[in-house]
Amino acid sequence: MNPAPEPAFSAADVNPRAPRSGVENPSAATGGPVAGSRCGVNILGISCYYHDAAAALLQDGLLIAAAEEERFTRKKHDSDFPLRAIQFCLDRAGISSRELDYVVFYEKPFLKFHRILTSVLAGYPRTWPLFRKSVYNWIGDKLWIENRIRKELDIPPDRILFSEHHLSHAASAFLCSPFQEAAILTVDGVGEWASSTLGAGRTRGDQSEIEIFQELRFPHSIGLLYSVFTAFLGFEVNEGEYKVMGMAPFGKPRFLDEVMKTIELYDDGSFSIRPEYFSYPHHTTRAFSSKFVDLFGPPRNPRARFVTARTSTYDDPVPPTSEELETNQRYADLAASIQAATEIIILKMARHLRERTGVENLCIAGGVGLNSVANTRILREGIFKDMFVQPAAGDSGGALGAALYAWSVLLGKPRRFTMDHAFWGQDFQESAIREVLVEKGAVFETCPNEDSLVDRCVRALSNRKVVGWFQGRFEWGPRALGHRSILANPKDPSTKDVVNIKIKFREPFRPFAPSVTRESASRYFELPESLHASASPSRFMLCVVPALQNVRSEIPAVVHEDGSSRVQVVDPDTSPLYHRLIHKFGEAEGTPVLLNTSFNLRGEPIVTTAANALSTFYRSGIDCLGIGPFWIEKRQ
Repeated sequence: MNPAPEPAFSAADVNPRAPRSGVENPSAATGGPVAGSRCGVNILGISCYYHDAAAALLQDGLLIAAAEEERFTRKKHDSDFPLRAIQFCLDRAGISSRELDYVVFYEKPFLKFHRILTSVLAGYPRTWPLFRKSVYNWIGDKLWIENRIRKELDIPPDRILFSEHHLSHAASAFLCSPFQEAAILTVDGVGEWASSTLGAGRTRGDQSEIEIFQELRFPHSIGLLYSVFTAFLGFEVNEGEYKVMGMAPFGKPRFLDEVMKTIELYDDGSFSIRPEYFSYPHHTTRAFSSKFVDLFGPPRNPRARFVTARTSTYDDPVPPTSEELETNQRYADLAASIQAATEIIILKMARHLRERTGVENLCIAGGVGLNSVANTRILREGIFKDMFVQPAAGDSGGALGAALYAWSVLLGKPRRFTMDHAFWGQDFQESAIREVLVEKGAVFETCPNEDSLVDRCVRALSNRKVVGWFQGRFEWGPRALGHRSILANPKDPSTKDVVNIKIKFREPFRPFAPSVTRESASRYFELPESLHASASPSRFMLCVVPALQNVRSEIPAVVHEDGSSRVQVVDPDTSPLYHRLIHKFGEAEGTPVLLNTSFNLRGEPIVTTAANALSTFYRSGIDCLGIGPFWIEKRQ
């Protein structure tokens, strides 16, 4: 990897050629906290204008609220300025925007624009269409984000700070981890210039620091490499990467050598792409070249069904042809090959990072941090002893990281926050939920207490019914963790097809996650010792582990083709109601495990409000809905 310049964090430093120095004492630069602020120091972090725009609010170093904009606008991966997420955070804290001491943007727009211009000008004239598109997209709010923040939040410019993309990612992982010292790995598509960084975080007493000492730069990028294969396999970039991971276990990595031909890999995990195979650095719509097609064959038709000899066709009346099976098996093998290549690269990076830092703990962020298989391999191979992965590892998490960096590093304040749960979104009072149900004409029952609600849900699940579960504050990040979930009995193998086809309206090869109580986790899954920790990736559904051989037939709906499961370990201290539900189901069925998937339909964000939940319930095959203290069943 290339050595990185000294990490910067500065106020409106818009000259990409200027020395990259940080604001060491922003209180001195701005006059300190807002006069008359009644809630200590308020720091708002913002990310937007690529995908998964978000806002996060700290008060005196403690996280008060964090949410993605998509949850409010209902536009999946909404990238626009997160007005609604910001307002939610302010409302949750009970403050106005004028009471904000600092607003921190998660990257440096002018530095990012500099990278785009440099890249397209280097490839002129073939990059002319990309140049036109870039200028059109960036000439407005993207470039002049400071003006937009000033306009929308009515705060002076000296209270607006700019981080760097991967520094925000690094802070989002380390500064809310349980570690006082850790190596830091950030991996995504691209920020300003960096696509991956290696660094370390240290906290000594009240002082914290983050050092980024190596980076991989655009166009060389694990995230973009994976996205090229995502597009080639017929899925939407920045959305379909999960599908590639889900497709991979149906194949064998027999094209691994061909994948590795497209890059030059080095011992420290850095690599360079071979430009003859890729179009994304200079093309507006196509990610791969004709030489790529020569190597891997024709790309998959996005509208074609994916079916192999090992996947389910459920109730599709048209049997697959031998040619269709053969073609799709090739695509499954390609998915397995790019997944294997990704793991090889990440493991090399992790080993180099361990050698460089000598520390036992690892923090991960960036969109590739959501590759749960790669995360678990780092632990299984003993490279690091323990690991924390930011649950909102993608761009949304940058909003939190920017705010945390301002508090802990710039202001030099003591770390006060460890992220041991992900429930930082909006919740709703019983009266508000009832009002929606009455307005929509729903026929519902009111459960007198939580035990009654849990018992109703357990009976439904035991009777093989599928339940929508809407409780408490919604989750931060892309995983539903038992507050906005669709739940089902994992003991029936047909449940997977029912939920995929009739409820989620998605591809039948997609796997489902098991939620298991912490005290029962080791009975069902091969968890490395560190995954039992309180803030481990298992709590956030960010690891994939083998299901024990002797229980796979007991929970077939949540065991994937290769015998693995993306497990969520549920604790009574952070998710008491959901834990009680799984425990009660275990008492009734002998199996303290539930199938858990996000409460949304294909192409839609996870539900936020009672109205969202009710609409999704009636538009799908969900049988029952537990929403606050209310219980709804569809009439037969």
